[in-house]
Amino acid sequence: MWAFESVFYQIYPLGFCQAPFENDGILANRIGKVIDWIPHMRKLKINAIYFSPIFESDTHGYNTRDYLKLDCRLGTNADFRKVCEKLHENDIRVVLDGVFNHVGRGFPQFQDVIKNRENSRYLHWFNINLDGNSNYNDGLWYEGWEGHYDLVKLNLRHPEVEEHIFSAVKFWVDEFGIDGLRLDVAYCLDMEFLRRLRLFCENLKPNFYLLGEMLHGDYTRMVNPEMLHSATNYECYKGLYSSFNSANMFEIIHSLLRQFGPENWTLYKGLHMFSFVDNHDVTRIATNLDNEKHLPLIYALCFGMPGIPCVYYGSEWGAKGDKKDGDPGLRLSYEVPLFNELSEFIAKLAEAKKKSRALNYGDFRSVVLTNKQCIFERKTEGERVLVAVNMDNEPFTAHFDAGCGMAIDMISGEKFDFGGGSTLLPHRAYFLLMEK
Repeated sequence: MWAFESVFYQIYPLGFCQAPFENDGILANRIGKVIDWIPHMRKLKINAIYFSPIFESDTHGYNTRDYLKLDCRLGTNADFRKVCEKLHENDIRVVLDGVFNHVGRGFPQFQDVIKNRENSRYLHWFNINLDGNSNYNDGLWYEGWEGHYDLVKLNLRHPEVEEHIFSAVKFWVDEFGIDGLRLDVAYCLDMEFLRRLRLFCENLKPNFYLLGEMLHGDYTRMVNPEMLHSATNYECYKGLYSSFNSANMFEIIHSLLRQFGPENWTLYKGLHMFSFVDNHDVTRIATNLDNEKHLPLIYALCFGMPGIPCVYYGSEWGAKGDKKDGDPGLRLSYEVPLFNELSEFIAKLAEAKKKSRALNYGDFRSVVLTNKQCIFERKTEGERVLVAVNMDNEPFTAHFDAGCGMAIDMISGEKFDFGGGSTLLPHRAYFLLMEK
């Protein structure tokens, strides 16, 4: 699967393109801005992009009106087709946000139910109680997503609903050549629907990638050969920043051992979860970390641990944004991309990750662990990489048997002599390719 060897870039298009929050109905080709950023993406060494919702919606994209039409605030389908063509020409795959759990109140089939009630042919597309009432005083009750009644829950067990969604997916493949889907609130989706979606997509396009948004619990509930290829690794997202802020590397390594360690009971050995330090729903990492010197280190851990790393637009140069100030503050528009020392470091991580079989597929084993340092091994047959991080202000000498004398740091290109002592410099991270 191509995704397992990729580095992703996430864009929230409505924010990225500075579209108005409310759908004003005014057509504007804002999505073309993505093309202007392709040289930046190539410089960053990413080779896949995940777009948050792009289809016609009431406001923020997750309250869909029309699955077959690019949001008018972003442009036309032809505009987005051109974007996808340019991305593919630059060897960047395209994954779209599949928001299938719910739709917006502006969804025509839901409006038909509001108007025609029991006479609507779409009545059973939703979970409706005609004897109740809604927060919007519709004269009927309907299920909303987790109490949000601007998000109308779809009945995914209804054959017409499934056909409507599957035909939309086929349309996106035919029209835009997309390579995969990120499934919004996948943890809420009906499992039989997911199984049918996986089979449908496999028959639609070889190696079509399905990523699910999952938060808690056992991800293998949905990440398995019949359903999803990957899930968002929120457990390790928390462990990554918390380990730095509390000077406790034991937290993230404990999570990684629980998920990918050498023991037979580990949860996700051999699987490829989706790794990130921030995204459109959480505080940006430059705001979340107490010490800005830890920014490159947390990206090194994210790229070095098992999984598929993703960078959220703007965070590669240290853009800030706090969740407590509301979602719009996390989804800003930047006129031009910046490429600074952090960006350059992330590009080196991306290049190393894409080229290394051990970093893409290798087993995970903890080698050295203290409060402020960690060294872990990623190993496949024929390649071995030690990922080493020192978050301290002082050098650290690691005492362990590296199993060889020399290594090359895949990030800096420097030679590393274990025979001369394994000293990790302050605030440094290493991807040490061991000599065979």
